[in-house]
Amino acid sequence: MSVESVFPRLEPLLPRVSKPVQYVGGELNATVKDWDTTTVRWALMYPDAYEVGLPNQGVMILYEILNEQPDVLAERTYAVWPDLEALMREHDVPQFTVDGHRPVGAFDVLGVSFATELGYTNLLTALDLAGVPLHAVDRTEDHPIVVGGGHAAFNPEPIADFLDAAILGDGEEAVLEVTDLIRRWKADGRPGGRPELLTRLAETGQVYVPQFYEVDYLADGAIDEVRPVGDRVPARIAKRTTMDLDAWPYPKQPLVPLAESVHERMSVEIFRGCTRGCRFCQAGMITRPVRERSAEGIGAMVQRGLEATGFEEVGLLSLSSADHSEIAEVTKGLADRYEGTNTGLSLPSTRVDAFNVDLANELARNGRRSGLTFAPEGGSERIRRVINKMVSEEDLIRTVTTAYANGWRQVKLYFMCGLPTETDEDVLQIARMAKEVIRAGRAASGNKDIRCTVSIGGFVPKPHTPFQWAAQFDPDTIDARLRRLRAAVNEDRSLGRSIGMRYHDGKPSLIEGLLSRGDRRIGRVIERVWRQGGRFDGWTEHFSYQRWLDACAAELPLLGVDIDWFTTRERTEHETLPWDHLDSGLEKEWLWADWRDALDEQEQEDCRWTPCFDCGVCPAMGTDIEIGPTGRTMLPISPVGQGSPVRNPSLSAGG
Repeated sequence: MSVESVFPRLEPLLPRVSKPVQYVGGELNATVKDWDTTTVRWALMYPDAYEVGLPNQGVMILYEILNEQPDVLAERTYAVWPDLEALMREHDVPQFTVDGHRPVGAFDVLGVSFATELGYTNLLTALDLAGVPLHAVDRTEDHPIVVGGGHAAFNPEPIADFLDAAILGDGEEAVLEVTDLIRRWKADGRPGGRPELLTRLAETGQVYVPQFYEVDYLADGAIDEVRPVGDRVPARIAKRTTMDLDAWPYPKQPLVPLAESVHERMSVEIFRGCTRGCRFCQAGMITRPVRERSAEGIGAMVQRGLEATGFEEVGLLSLSSADHSEIAEVTKGLADRYEGTNTGLSLPSTRVDAFNVDLANELARNGRRSGLTFAPEGGSERIRRVINKMVSEEDLIRTVTTAYANGWRQVKLYFMCGLPTETDEDVLQIARMAKEVIRAGRAASGNKDIRCTVSIGGFVPKPHTPFQWAAQFDPDTIDARLRRLRAAVNEDRSLGRSIGMRYHDGKPSLIEGLLSRGDRRIGRVIERVWRQGGRFDGWTEHFSYQRWLDACAAELPLLGVDIDWFTTRERTEHETLPWDHLDSGLEKEWLWADWRDALDEQEQEDCRWTPCFDCGVCPAMGTDIEIGPTGRTMLPISPVGQGSPVRNPSLSAGG
């Protein structure tokens, strides 16, 4: 039975809202398929505004993989701004997809990708607008299966009440297997209804269905045990790992936004995973092992993506892109290929010890010379040993000196405040380091017109990292340290005027910490915040710290805990953590040992180039580190069509 578009009801509302173009769809490379000729239908959601969600690589990849299946339909939906939400409620317009403007409640699956926990309230808005009961236990066969994914899904317990299922890790193969399971269940006549479908998902051992697990608590508020319910439900759920990235060259047809978005570029993920071992970095821990895309694979994706989009910038993405074993060959090959065109290359934040001026010059060969970004993370040598960020101040000064001497005029340095064992002095060292960067830059360039921007984020302890046991600093402590840092930067005006400083106060970080390491009891807090108007908590103008504090004060004491219990309390070695039954591949004993090494200020090498440290990932996941160098070069560009960003030199003007 066809599902009608809600656009005729939506369109009259759009002139009354900000940025209406974000709701109309029709982007280049978007897909709209016939509803009646498909069997399994996915609505894919990034729970933030269109401008943030559309460039998300994860959603874009799954969208394309699913739509390549002849009998599968996938459309996208994003969080709507409060102005449109109010009008949708007034005029009875449900949560819709931007592709076919179909009601989200009509789909088989609502797949939600969580990059950050601060998007949880937006999920509740979407469910409510879609007419889907907030609590999974209240849903029927008429409602979509709500599946969470993304990095925040590695601890889905705070939203366990609202999710039917969660998938840990890579999604490429997972979504196809879930689709196949739903397809077969439908073909069988939907035996056992929704409970049987969820059971079939759970018994794979790679899909977590929270309602099939019961949590027992101790008198002190800690978790005693998480128990599976039913013979077909496994005790632990494993993450998914896609190994051969060249076999998954997605997105092949990247989406081009209609409205301004946070990333106006075509991006290629050049490798996945990281073994640098930064102890604060959840992404590095949960995406192990390292898996590199080949130079040929990268080159083919860049060519195809540029032809499909018309973008003039290519982002070479990974957690540490300059660590690709053939990054020099890749960047030179791309720079050679696109020299003389308007196509630029960019890397995200680069490690100080992986940067070299030859690499930077290849990236800037077409004349674009944007600022360079480095992430020392900690201001002092001591705190960098604690977090295992093995970068010396001498390395940093040498690197930025080289950059300034070769024509760069702006450097951005990223740090964190609130790291374990941190003192005021560790933070004040950031000011001294920034001043040294300015002095070195002026000396190297012979020019006083250079800049250094210091960007500071609040540290949030994350699950599946060595810092999962750490206590968070309270916001007052963080804010006091940042005020002292600003004063230290401005002490010397001759240097301070060349140093920019960007930071947020400590309050959002504390709430992110609550959601990051919370258990199922936090679901009541999230729901209360949402019912009190909480929306877009990742946006400063919408975030209300007091609203979260009030919700915690109303809900948590009834359960024998409070906000400090989840945030500023240090965990003990044998405490059952809310995510212990969710297997990222990392051994808990190894993480604990690394936490003790952090407290002892002991560093650990990168296991890509040193003997194995037995973190557990490779044997547990049946995987291994995949690295080059392959010794193969990027293939020459093939003859291309009219939309190509380059001309084939073998074709003459008359050819």
